[in-house]
Amino acid sequence: MKIILLRHGLTEANEKHLYCGSTDLPLSPAGRAALRRLEMPAPGTRFITSGMRRCNETLEALFGAVAYETEPDFREIDFGDFEMKGYETLRNDSAYRAWLTGDNEKNTPPHGESGEEMTRRVLAAFARVTEDGRDAVIVTHGGVIAAIMARLFPEGKSRYEWQSPNGGGYVIENGEYTPISPCGSVKSR
Repeated sequence: MKIILLRHGLTEANEKHLYCGSTDLPLSPAGRAALRRLEMPAPGTRFITSGMRRCNETLEALFGAVAYETEPDFREIDFGDFEMKGYETLRNDSAYRAWLTGDNEKNTPPHGESGEEMTRRVLAAFARVTEDGRDAVIVTHGGVIAAIMARLFPEGKSRYEWQSPNGGGYVIENGEYTPISPCGSVKSR
């Protein structure tokens, strides 16, 4: 079985360094221009997105108008009250400072979810996708990919070190992984 995990292309929130999880943004013009078509996977491969606009647009830009499934549990972490805000706006907010301090996996932003909560739902969705043994392309979010990779390949990296760039990701096959660069080529590691 081959699983391709792809992070959506660049959005305006990415360009402005804003926390963006639950906001349903499109790709930015620069994000759309940076994506290049990828080689079509083997027949029978499932195409899956989180259902967010930026992921659906990325899938179409990379593979054309293919049929796909949505799996909402592959959505990015919910940043709650910090959604669509950046460090400069939040740095003096006591709730923000509390969220950043201590165990960032356990801390929950007001009205959002913790890293642990996001990881649990993502790993449950990943198990559902992989249980049938079919190849799959999953177009999702940086935190989602990082959570999956940290679980599958506990190489001493934190979840944040597994985060791929917009338009990049990983190919997982035979218990090994290969990074995919943002332009779609497979990098050797």
